[in-house]
Amino acid sequence: MPTDASPLESRRLACSGDLQAEVDSLARPMIDGHQTPGLVVGILTPNGQAQTFGYGVTDTRQGYPMNGNTLFAVGSVSKGFIAEVTVVLVNKGVLHWNDTLATLLPAGTPLSPDAAKITLLQLVTHTSGLPRQMMTPDMLGAFARYLFTGDNFYRSLDTPKFLDYLAHFDAPTVEEPRYSNLGYALLDYILQRRTGKTVDRLTTENILQPLGLTHTRYDAQQLPGYPQRAIGHAGDQPKFIRRGQPVPDWRFSSYMIGAAGLYTDADDLLRYARAHFEPTGSAALDKALKDSLTVRFARSKEAAAIAWVVDDVGTQQITYQVGFIGGYSSYIGLDLRHKTAVVVLQNSFNWTNNIGHRLLQRMGEAADRHFTCQ
Repeated sequence: MPTDASPLESRRLACSGDLQAEVDSLARPMIDGHQTPGLVVGILTPNGQAQTFGYGVTDTRQGYPMNGNTLFAVGSVSKGFIAEVTVVLVNKGVLHWNDTLATLLPAGTPLSPDAAKITLLQLVTHTSGLPRQMMTPDMLGAFARYLFTGDNFYRSLDTPKFLDYLAHFDAPTVEEPRYSNLGYALLDYILQRRTGKTVDRLTTENILQPLGLTHTRYDAQQLPGYPQRAIGHAGDQPKFIRRGQPVPDWRFSSYMIGAAGLYTDADDLLRYARAHFEPTGSAALDKALKDSLTVRFARSKEAAAIAWVVDDVGTQQITYQVGFIGGYSSYIGLDLRHKTAVVVLQNSFNWTNNIGHRLLQRMGEAADRHFTCQ
């Protein structure tokens, strides 16, 4: 994603201190250009203050205004939550990072030699070599239908049948991060099998309740404000639905829930972000959140932490996650050095999601004060 802010933009923020003007300059063109019906931008400043800015509407029929309590499906931002549950379990000794699929999966599961060697750490860091999804006839057919209907094409990953792929898996010759929804479906399967608890219960017990995230869960209909939620719309995808048309919600029932099933709002995501900077009241959770941010596969772009990705952007380092699902795009980014965070939630599927990176870069460079103001 193109991300770099210009020195002029960073200087402007450093000299004016007008954070809303900077958000407006990035968000309003998205609305005015009909790239999305609405979006919410949330910012956590170094003093721990949270601010949210809403633009546009939840959908053209209801027309509810956007704000920090507007619910969105956040897709793969869900992975950060279930990955951090995994860190908690590892720190408790329930699981170990070097556990392999040969021991984590039920005895008798057909595994290729390469699949048998995949470790738990490789699953959570996307370094297992597993593809984004298996390209079976069922998956390809579902994807073709999605282009015209917007319907969920990941149902094949929501049943144990996805395990069949592992019998014939050949790992790439180079080990490096390769984003994998299949890997996280496997993670969900493993966590449920080893703990005897649903992903919903695991996430609630270990993350949502301790952090007081009352507007975050997998069953959106149980959340406050559900009738006023953001409705997903076509954007860059699906290709054969006109931009701005509503598209179906994607719902999961099993192994894709933790990977992509979460609903939340900007206010809760800012509370979640703050927990990565400030003590939560639980030493065990503090350690797990800190451990999740540690880079496990280093490189200057898209270095791999545990679910989190780390990029050098200009003179700043940004730790972030993105999610794309149905008619939604989501972003959460952290600047660990300056203790700032940005959340961007759109109710349209747009690959271009660079508002968060650009704001964090401007804020970081403004804080570093490499500018002369007159």
